[in-house]
Amino acid sequence: MTMNLGPMFEPFELNNLQLANRVAMAPMTRNFSPGGVPGQNVVDYYRRRAEGGVGLLITEGTFVNHVAANGYPNVPAFHGAEALAGWQQVVDAVHAAGGKIFPQLWHVGAVRKEGVEPDASVPGYSPSGLFAPGKPNGKAMSKGDIEDVITAFADAAQDAKAIGFDGVEIHGAHGYLLDQFFWEGTNQRDDEYGGSMANRQRFVVELIEAVRHRVGPDYPIMLRFSQWKQQDYDARLVDTPEQLEAFLTPLADAGVDIFHASTRRFWEPEFEGSNLNLAGWTRKLTGKPTMSVGSVGLTEDFISGTFASKQEAVEQSGIDELVERMNNHEFELIAVGRALLQDPDWLVKVKEGRLDDVEAFARKSLAKLY
Repeated sequence: MTMNLGPMFEPFELNNLQLANRVAMAPMTRNFSPGGVPGQNVVDYYRRRAEGGVGLLITEGTFVNHVAANGYPNVPAFHGAEALAGWQQVVDAVHAAGGKIFPQLWHVGAVRKEGVEPDASVPGYSPSGLFAPGKPNGKAMSKGDIEDVITAFADAAQDAKAIGFDGVEIHGAHGYLLDQFFWEGTNQRDDEYGGSMANRQRFVVELIEAVRHRVGPDYPIMLRFSQWKQQDYDARLVDTPEQLEAFLTPLADAGVDIFHASTRRFWEPEFEGSNLNLAGWTRKLTGKPTMSVGSVGLTEDFISGTFASKQEAVEQSGIDELVERMNNHEFELIAVGRALLQDPDWLVKVKEGRLDDVEAFARKSLAKLY
């Protein structure tokens, strides 16, 4: 029995980007690239998801060429001849399987702790030397540091285009560096990069402008943003649609083509009085295409590590609601994370109604790459 997944399997086009369907693999940190270099196991990992019919793959976070960009062991770099050669093999494999792929460009900011590769002596860099409100960590960035990070992102985007990636995603969510500038709790600067929301956005606006300048007018730029932070799941950048519009407009004007609105559960409304989620409000306010994400293919309580049976893991993930929201043009794209990490053929199995064949996510899957 084939499930009616409606718009999930419609093509999507934006400038030079053409996707076979509207399902993306969400970026997920995997820690399987020793020395920052993606190897054959990483190539095969992404190729299998493309062979499983996913229209767009977004890579795990890849750190840009700044001394404090990385925060975790065995995360792949997005600079240097060896790492870029590895990514070239990933791109070629995904394209050969009929898929499209963006790298996620990343700087962890104050999440970094001393002792992390590649230089264990380097502290975290952030707007104000804060990991979270009232929790110091690392170094407050100078204006020179800000310029260096902007250049690192622009260099990485230019390299991505040169080796054949189909666009780039800039990681501006979840309490990492760019989000630390957005978040008033971690941005306590008293210069033009702190204070009002417009000032707290300035760094990311300038970064996006620099990336756009490097890649040209038609190369897709996606920005991932979120209200929640790993430091505080209840944190919010904005509380009203009006505040959200003021936040999004300068970013759209700077060159963002697609907004990836990260939520923990896609079906949850963002503001009282409307059923629209964060991606839905973003599309309504900017007119830009949006990608939603959050527990697709998983039960509501996946954060706690409790998972349902195979059939329940699909049915309770709200596939019917997802299709309805997409039919209502709430958002154009949907990202699927752990369900695809567990089962590269998840999308095919769901489309064909083979729910008993779906492999329900298990935490032990995080410890391997396949």
